[in-house]
Amino acid sequence: MKKECLKIIGTAHVSKESVEEVKEVINEQHPEVVAIELDSGRYGRLIQERDGVEEEHISITKIIKEDKVGLFFASAILTLVQSKIGAELDVKPGSEMIAAIEAGEENGAEIALIDRDINVTLQRAMNKMGFYEKLKFAFSLIYSLFDEDEDDKIESIEDLKKQDVLEEVMEYFKEKSPSVYKVLVQERDAYLAKSILDIEKDHVIVVVGAGHKKGINHYLNNPEQIPPIEELTDTQKKGLPWVKIVLALIPISFVAIFIVAFLKGIDITYNLFEFILIGGSCAFLGSILSGSKIQSAIVGFVVAPLTIIHPLLAAGWFSGLTEAKYRKFKRSDIVNLTKIENLKDLWHNAIFRILLVVIGTNLGATVATLVILPSKVFIPLASKVFGG
Repeated sequence: MKKECLKIIGTAHVSKESVEEVKEVINEQHPEVVAIELDSGRYGRLIQERDGVEEEHISITKIIKEDKVGLFFASAILTLVQSKIGAELDVKPGSEMIAAIEAGEENGAEIALIDRDINVTLQRAMNKMGFYEKLKFAFSLIYSLFDEDEDDKIESIEDLKKQDVLEEVMEYFKEKSPSVYKVLVQERDAYLAKSILDIEKDHVIVVVGAGHKKGINHYLNNPEQIPPIEELTDTQKKGLPWVKIVLALIPISFVAIFIVAFLKGIDITYNLFEFILIGGSCAFLGSILSGSKIQSAIVGFVVAPLTIIHPLLAAGWFSGLTEAKYRKFKRSDIVNLTKIENLKDLWHNAIFRILLVVIGTNLGATVATLVILPSKVFIPLASKVFGG
């Protein structure tokens, strides 16, 4: 790639002006390659949507079994936020990318997908965020869904490519959630620049979000600063997972107290009964309060005592899998998320309901583990064991 033949177009992802600009530049310059800010998965979904092909089913079972509920939820909410803004502006998210693809194909250009896999990006973001940062980020996204200040939103989108406004937005994002900013912006700037440098043809037009243009140019001018690709795509969390270790020690201590009490000849029959009843009931109640079907709540009740003492299992997985069997859903449920106007609409969305059952059941079991069981079962039993 020759830098003097490189053109980077910074777009707003839901802007009519960006769509027209992309078409105009590609048709005027006739590049050999049109590089777009998409990975293969998002590219495929955009093409399917353009061609009217709808994927009827999503493997919610796979999502739950692989413990990717949080990842899926984050992806769905981000998609929903962008779609909601796009609906206000009467522009579908990704329209400028479709325009780039079609204009590129019409001019005989190759299409290069230069972005990092969205699942890698989201997983890395979640790995770097602490619990409170995740909570704050989730609430800010959800709040934006119900923010009715449309005039300010539309104005900010149309002005997004202005450098002073863009820098202000980026600094705000960096201050509010530095971990997410690093993964979603800085890391992807480096990845996008590396992908551009790997293009072998000379004349290249790159179509990316305006927020990435400055960072990409920095890395193109300083390629030695681009981290190794393995570092940018690794999804394994570094360091010891102290929170998980501490949480795992709690059920281990429960088991240890039961074993010691049994070896000392203390009758633990009633304590075991309490443990099963409290653990199961809390999971059952959490499932029911989250709007599950009775079958899902019963499954939660049955498995909760086992999952409480097994740190690698979660009662919500089983309740969620059961709920998914009885509450079928389609990809259209994702589309319908963009049409939600109130809590009633949200409540009737199958995706939301299944994920809510997973979360609700887990919350019930967690309350039992951290609050009720220690005070009602294990502290009294420990007192007997150690003569307190």
